Amino acid sequence: MRSPFFLKGNIIDGRAFSQSILASVTENIKTLETPPKLAVIMVGNHGPSEIYVHHKQRVAKEVGIEAILHHVDENISQEKLDHLIDSLNKDTSVHGILLQLPLPPHLDRVRSINAISPLKDVDGLTSENQGLLFAKRPRIIPCTPLGCFYILRELIDLKGANVTIVGRSFLVGRPLAALLMNHDATVTLTHRFTENLKDHCKDSDVIISAVGRPGLIREDFVKEGAVVLDVGITRVETETVGDVDFAKVSPKCKAITPVPGGIGPMTIACLMENTLKAMALQTV
Repeated sequence: MRSPFFLKGNIIDGRAFSQSILASVTENIKTLETPPKLAVIMVGNHGPSEIYVHHKQRVAKEVGIEAILHHVDENISQEKLDHLIDSLNKDTSVHGILLQLPLPPHLDRVRSINAISPLKDVDGLTSENQGLLFAKRPRIIPCTPLGCFYILRELIDLKGANVTIVGRSFLVGRPLAALLMNHDATVTLTHRFTENLKDHCKDSDVIISAVGRPGLIREDFVKEGAVVLDVGITRVETETVGDVDFAKVSPKCKAITPVPGGIGPMTIACLMENTLKAMALQTV
């Protein structure tokens, strides 16, 4: 049996996989009279956010999505941010709204996200869209969990698979747990107060770590033949690293994502796919 096209040995090439998603998005956009329009809101001058937004704009242009950046002052009031989001909700030429996180501490993240119309919520983070996911009626699925799911369904039978997720954030851990449970995986969702994390991980068929703690997942956490997805990303001096001790863990794995080049490209590809889907939802 041939290995999936995105596997290089046991290394998951997220860039190769993402290109297959983006190619499909591009072909679908070519059939439309009007391209999708994505509004990206960035508050302030957070360095990593600027890099992420640049990548998203570049990929959007490549696939034919019009991405408009609304770069606002870091001292913007909650009311003015709400007004901007409301104006984009009412603008019928805008099909997707992305609020780049994190926000400055004086802004209410939950309130700001939920100000976005659920039909334009391309990050899938509004309470309505997350609720639909947990109710097994997904509409728009958060981008990183969706990218993880696309990889896993090509590698293993999720039905009954033992999956440990490290990190319970609303961006990754919680929606990913719901998505995998919806496909009959047995999911353990761990967090900072979980005792004996190694014991939860070491018998798992799949480990997904998304906490931003370099070297958290060690060799003795992982059984032979496991699949490991490293969502964590941290800058250590001049190097970008994940949560997994890649050099020592990778020889034990059936498949593993590197950092960078693993989940990151999949997240951006799924954002483009979600933007196209949001447009379709609004034109039904």
